[in-house]
Parts: sequence; C-alpha cells; structure tokens
Amino acid sequence: MTSDQQRPDPEAPGQQGDFLTTSQGARLRDTDHSLKAGARGPVLLQDHHLREKITHFDHERIPERVVHARGAAAHGVFQSYGTAEEVTSAAFLRKGAITPTFTRFSTVLGSRGSADTVRDTRGFATKFYTEEGTFDLVGNNIPVFFIQDGIKFPDIIHAAKPHPDREIPQAQSAHDTFWDFVSLHPEAQHHTLWNMSDRGIPRSYRMMEGFGIHTFRLIDQDGRTSLVKWHWKPRLGVHSLTWEEAQMVSGIDPDFHRRDLAEAIDAGSFPQWELGIQVFPDNEEQSFEGIDLLDPTKFVPEELAPVQLVGRLTLNRNPRNYFAETEQVAFHPGNLPPGIDVTDDPLLQVRLFSYQDTQLTRLGGPNWNQLPINRPHAPVDDMLRDGYGQQDIHQGIAPYRPNSLGGGCPFTAGDADRPFTDASVHIPETVKNRELSASFADHYSQARLFWTSMTPVERQHIVGAYSFELSKCRVPEVRRRQLECLARIDADLCQQVADALGEDAPAPDQPLAEVTPSPALSQLGSRWPVDGRMIGLVVGSDQDRAELDAVLGWIDEHSMTPVLVAPHGGSVAGHPVDETFATARSVQFDALLLASDPVATPDPDQKADAPAPSGHDPRITLMVEECWRHAKAIGAWGQGRRVLDEAVEAGPGVVEDQRPTTVLEAVTELLAAHRVWERFTPELPATGSTDPTARP
Repeated sequence: MTSDQQRPDPEAPGQQGDFLTTSQGARLRDTDHSLKAGARGPVLLQDHHLREKITHFDHERIPERVVHARGAAAHGVFQSYGTAEEVTSAAFLRKGAITPTFTRFSTVLGSRGSADTVRDTRGFATKFYTEEGTFDLVGNNIPVFFIQDGIKFPDIIHAAKPHPDREIPQAQSAHDTFWDFVSLHPEAQHHTLWNMSDRGIPRSYRMMEGFGIHTFRLIDQDGRTSLVKWHWKPRLGVHSLTWEEAQMVSGIDPDFHRRDLAEAIDAGSFPQWELGIQVFPDNEEQSFEGIDLLDPTKFVPEELAPVQLVGRLTLNRNPRNYFAETEQVAFHPGNLPPGIDVTDDPLLQVRLFSYQDTQLTRLGGPNWNQLPINRPHAPVDDMLRDGYGQQDIHQGIAPYRPNSLGGGCPFTAGDADRPFTDASVHIPETVKNRELSASFADHYSQARLFWTSMTPVERQHIVGAYSFELSKCRVPEVRRRQLECLARIDADLCQQVADALGEDAPAPDQPLAEVTPSPALSQLGSRWPVDGRMIGLVVGSDQDRAELDAVLGWIDEHSMTPVLVAPHGGSVAGHPVDETFATARSVQFDALLLASDPVATPDPDQKADAPAPSGHDPRITLMVEECWRHAKAIGAWGQGRRVLDEAVEAGPGVVEDQRPTTVLEAVTELLAAHRVWERFTPELPATGSTDPTARP
C-alpha cells in the first residue's frame, strides 16, 4: 500500500504493507522495547503489542507429522495425454486437460530436523486441483508396504521410530526395535528388502519413482469399472546415492534433496514425471495372474501388466513460504474426483480414516481444507459450519437439507451434473471377523523376485545395507531371526550377510519360490537425459578466460549445471566462484572436471602438526578419489591431467584429452547412465559408448 485511501486485497499475499503493524493493522512506533513502569521498572501487562508478539511466537509451531515430517514440495501442472479416457470419466484425465498441482516429497521416519539422505522410504504425494474437486494421490517411492492391514500401522512406526527411552537413533532403521518387528512379522520382509536396496537412498527427488501402492478402481463414462495401480516415472530415470555418499552428505549438506529440488526449479530444469497406470480386469477375486490386488505388500511386474502412460507432471514453481505451503499441506486418499474410487485393500481402508483424523490435531480443527494450499479449485458449498480455523463467512439461515427457507439450496447433483458416485460393488455373503484372506499368506515369493531381478552391483549394495543395519542390532536373537527370514528369500543373500555378521547362515525351512525376474525393477542398464546434472569444474586462479567461457557455455547448452570450484572466493576469469576448495566436496557433483592443477593453498581447517601443503592441493585429490570410489565420471584436460596421474588409476569413466570439448562429450555420454558401475564390475555392459572413456 502506498496510500491511506487504498484498501488491501484480501486475496493478495500477506505481509504487504509499508509500515510495521499489529496483526489488526495498527501501525507501530516501536517494537524493540516493552512497556515498563519507568526505564528500570517492571514490564506492564498493559503492553498489548508485547503480548501479541510473544504469544504468537510461543504458538508458531504446529505439531509435526508423526510420519513424513521432513518434506520438500513444489507447485506444478499436470497435462493429460487422454489415454486414460477409455477406463475413467475423470475430467482431469481427458485429452489436453491441464490441472494445477502441488507435490510433496518426504522421508518417513525422521523428524523435521533430520537429514535428507538417510536410508528410508520416501513419500511422493501429489494434490491435483481438478475442476471436479481435489484428487490426492498419496504414495511412496516403493510400490509395496510393510503391513497388510492398517491396524498394524502404529506398530511398524513405533518399532521404526527412535527408542522411547533415549530418543535415538534418529531417522534410521538400524536398531533393535525395527528389526525385532520385521523379523517377527514376515509380511514386512518384501518392503524391507526394497528399503535395503538403492531405492532407500535416492540421488534426488527428481530421479525417484512414485507409486500409489494400493489398487484403485476407475469408472468409465458408462459405469464400467477397472482396477488400476498408479505409477510415477521420472523423466531423468531412477538413480541413487552410494551408501558412503549418503553418509557424507548427511553431514556436509543435510538439506541435500530439498536444495536439489528447489535449485533445479530456480535454474529452469523443471523436474518431470509421467503418470502411468497398470490396468486389470475388475473380477470378483480382484486378482491378476495369481497376485492378490488387495494385498499392499504385493506388486504386479511390468512384464505382466505394462504401465500405460496417461499424462505428464511438471514442477515449475517453488513455494513462496515453507510453513504456509509445504508444512500445512494436508493430503487424504479419500479426496477423489468422479471416475476414481477406492478398493477394499485393508491398509487403504484404514488410511481413509487416519488422514482425516490426524489433521484435526495437527492443523487445529476440521477446517484445514480452507487453508490456501489445501483449498479446492472447484466451487464448494458443503453446509459445514463454524469450528476452529473457520475462514469462510457463511451466509443464509438454512445450512441443512431439506429446507425451504434457503430455497432448497444447495441442490444435490443429478447424473448430468457429474456427481461423485461410489462404485457399485458386489459384496459376497460373509461373517464379521478379524482375519485376512488366505491369499495374503505368501510373504517371500515377491521378495525373492525383487532380489533375483537385481544386477550384481545392486545385490552387493543390498548385502551391504543388511550387514550394516543388522550389525547395529545388539540383541543376538534379533539378528538370528532376521537371517532366518533372509534364508527364505535367497541362500546367497543370507550367507553373505551372515558372513559379514560373523554368524552361521541358517538353512531355509521351506522351499524357495520359483520366480521369473523382472528386469524393470533394476535401476541399471538404460540411458537418461542429463538435464540438471551438477558438474564440478575445478579451476585455478590463472584460468584462461576464453577456455572457461567455452566450457561453461557448453555445459549450459546441454542443460546441466556447472559449479565453479576455485582456490578462493570472488571470481576467476570473470566468472563468479560457486565453491572454494574449503567448501566443495565430491558428493555435491554428478561428475568432476579438472581444468587446472591448482597449487596447494593453506587449509583454514588444517589440523595441528599437519605438514604444510605442497604440490597438488590435497582437497582436490580427495575429491577425485571420492568420485572414483563412487563410480562417477571424471574428466581432465591441460594441466588438470596431472592430478589424475597421482589420484586415481586409469580405467572406465576416467576421461582425459588436450581438448575440453572431447572430454565434455565423453563425460556427458557417461552421465546418461548415471554412474560407471563397470569400474568395479567388469561383467556389466559399458555405460559409455563415446571414445575416449579411459586414459591412454
């Protein structure tokens, strides 16, 4: 506001005035001193500004989510391809329909202050603001869950959360109570195996798959129904961190994933996913190829039911305020538009109650859906009144039906008005009981399917994860019981983990399942766009300007992000320095390029009695060695080649040439496969096809 005559727009963003005011708009002369009885006297209760300021501060935190507390989010749009029109009447899936969205990613176990790169399941929840009401697709980056019945949800979370006596360990499952639960609860073994795989430590939210977990029911224009599972397929492919990287990043940059998401959007490298569906006949058994579609611990391999792509999600705008949007956004799997309905999955059925119930406490009452981030983009007339947090000014005297005093309004919708219609599903005659279908009883065949579908390097990582986690268990019986579970999945897996623990591997007490591997489950073997990849570029103070201009321009033209690393801050050859040798670490980059061999400079964090640096700067040598260990592409030209000669051996993924362009082309080709895994597993196919890929 620039004039006393102007009135603020109630729909405009808050905090827009020219003057500091109270919450009611009264301008303030002073906010640095409380009202006292004299300069040295006691503070007066009369000081209404002090009381308002302190009271609001005292209450500015709301309860964090019990699970998925640590999150990052972004606004976006979803554009439908129209390929789902045959199976659903949902308007946002009609050809060409464009729908605003808000997507939140999260870890499950940790508090809001925990690190991003812990080994954990990730949430992947998208709010579609459709013209027919909000649709919340609330899923994870793993297609199965730990439990089959929602009544067990408090148990798995209590077991996985920090021990209640010491409140440790934070944001991890490497402790006795978690493994005690899953070793006693075999249905949890499948999800646990996914979590121990590379899926548990994604490289980026931008490179993470998403799944609706449950089976849903779609209804077409004629009322015919199909069963479906939802999939999010990232345009950049599915990629992960190595375990050492994940541990390093937790200390170096605990905000790694949220920073990566926000900076990619700021840079215009908008993350994209395609939404897909697996479609199944809605038969009475609600099963497909012997797989019970109501069992949330099971998935359907894509080789049996291909994923049909139905639209594209693009995240293109960061939140303006973390609390107002990312923290206050509230999802609910019961938020469904016409054309989509739920099934009798016993985990989903409990979630339909739990999500609504939790918002009452977390967001202070039943009107959480009126917060701007949760507000539908469709007209609302719900006849609900009052309650904590009520923001609407309701009019009329007849919030009930039927009525005559309000002219009979609001009216119920007829068929032509596209109302939400619950699918008419036959329920066989039965009796009330507390049990699950016998078809839920197989807990190991799909876990074995997942294991057999992994490449050697992925299996190696799974063995390492189990070995680390179980070594943190102090109770021998817990370790032994989990080894017995692994023996029912695969003898080799069990033997390798037992060897790492220094224990004997138990023999399986039941025949191992005969399974057909699903190549679609492996993250390796394909090639993906390199958009948004972070390229560390090491330069010296005397860097040639023309060469640097050309290299930075080439990286930018290929939609990657250069990070200029120099001995000092400020600028080098006319370009601002992004990181210094004191602040840069290899885990920040997807590939490392050496344009120079900078002379060693004093380390401000140098340890006592450490020798004075000479020759190559040891911090750059360390970065190169770490990139080698983490199977990242490394390139060098000119004087930068001297660093490679001392730091790493010649081999796959190490590229050097006198011409920067030759190195850039080869490194980009290597990046399309994410990592150079054949550096350690020669039996894998080569990830780079452009020479040179190894040093001469």
